[in-house]
Amino acid sequence: MRLSTLLDALPADLAVRDRIAPGDVADPVIRGVSYDSRKVAPGDLFVALRGSVADGHDYLSRAIDLGAVALLVETAPSADTLGSAVAVVVPDSRRAMARLAPRFYGEPASEMTLVGVTGTNGKTSTSYLVESILQRARMRTGLIGTVEVRYAGEVQVAVNTTPESLDLQATLRSMCTQNVDHVVMEVSSHGLELERIHGCGFRVAAMTNLTQDHLDFHGDMDAYRSSKVRLFSEYLDANGCAVVNVDDPSAAHFLDAARERGARCLEVSRDAKREAHVRVSDAQITLDGSRVSLALPSGPLDVELPLLGDFNLENLVVAVGIAVALEIEPEVIAEGIQHCPQVPGRMEVVEARNDAHPTVVVDYAHTPDAVDKLLAAVRPLVKGRSIAVFGCGGDRDRAKRPLMAEAVAKHSDLAIATSDNPRTEDPLAILRDVEAGLGGLTRVEAAALDQSHRAYTTLPDRSEAIAHAVAIAEPEDAVVLAGKGHEDYQIVGTVKLPFDDRDQARRALRARDEAGQTEGEGR
Repeated sequence: MRLSTLLDALPADLAVRDRIAPGDVADPVIRGVSYDSRKVAPGDLFVALRGSVADGHDYLSRAIDLGAVALLVETAPSADTLGSAVAVVVPDSRRAMARLAPRFYGEPASEMTLVGVTGTNGKTSTSYLVESILQRARMRTGLIGTVEVRYAGEVQVAVNTTPESLDLQATLRSMCTQNVDHVVMEVSSHGLELERIHGCGFRVAAMTNLTQDHLDFHGDMDAYRSSKVRLFSEYLDANGCAVVNVDDPSAAHFLDAARERGARCLEVSRDAKREAHVRVSDAQITLDGSRVSLALPSGPLDVELPLLGDFNLENLVVAVGIAVALEIEPEVIAEGIQHCPQVPGRMEVVEARNDAHPTVVVDYAHTPDAVDKLLAAVRPLVKGRSIAVFGCGGDRDRAKRPLMAEAVAKHSDLAIATSDNPRTEDPLAILRDVEAGLGGLTRVEAAALDQSHRAYTTLPDRSEAIAHAVAIAEPEDAVVLAGKGHEDYQIVGTVKLPFDDRDQARRALRARDEAGQTEGEGR
């Protein structure tokens, strides 16, 4: 594809400001596009992106050395740097890449049915439920989300909830070649604001909920909500369907955007008394899952939901609403729900139930609302104490730290505040922000926590915090590890270190067993 053909995809606000062609070829053939200079191949267009850690403009020479024939930049390079490559200057290279990517990959989204799920919490669980339903409906499915990208037997670890535009379009094209016909995609506010999903038209757009998160990026809740609404106002097909959780106070914004688009709306609710197209009539919730009676437009439907937690009823009705919007038969919906796999790091119980062990639950909850829902869901399911281990990420929204802590104090008997991904912040400074919200609990030393009531302690080392919580827990207690979920790393400074809450919990349970055996032998 010629460079000029690619550039024709740019709208007026991203139009080329300058074009520098010092070599003999002013309009080279573009054989590939890359924004990572280490992955450039001969004949590529290299897109220089400005990031929070690195600036692609610092790596133009490397890209040219590896064979880049053209550069998409925001600042024109020097003649010495450019050599014989063509430089194209645009006002915003990231947004420009989002326009070029669909054209380069041949508009793959137009060949499949796309389902987009947005919201602060519940996107991953909802997506898993929808994928399971679609598979039971004999559809060839693809999944793009926070945990992983998977299709046709391939599994890739996710880097972002919604991939960069170039990666997303490459993945969609690969899905097309594998005959995938339905794609379920988690759509983040970053993905919407940075236009990563440009070129994607969604048959169904769904909203789970909207609560505080990412204000370090968006600034305030109005801006955050406006980003989410863009899925409905800009990317939902005019003949598509919006599925909206009407229990959420922001629901009207999403419904109005969809109606202005000309799309039909399908309202869902977990409230039996609320008027909605899909709603929960009754639910029996246990540590093994839930039996749920639903009211659908076609009539009542009983389902067995294997995902734990009261809050998963909200994800359930959104997933069922999506299935109804896609005209999937009720009995197929029920089968898909029943066979949905455990969602990694979402209300995930570590190891099988053991009478000698406390229940250990790992969850990705990292917002005030998610922590509140998680701990509220666990509380009635256990006979003993609820012991929470949690932290807050560094270099992220500081305002939510005390709010998360307030949710912990509200629902927990004991708590250990620890590190999450401190990044470049001082872990102790983060903990001071967290402690501002723990006023409902009494601060004690770690050694005194077990003998205390309604108390907390701080242990900056997350592995130590998990080990201590598991060690002091009684068999009827629940230890809830909140914040990291499926993540298998911890970011300290700028280094990503191996760390998995689930592995740490298993190690702590083994240490607990070994200590018990030693104690027994000593008698």
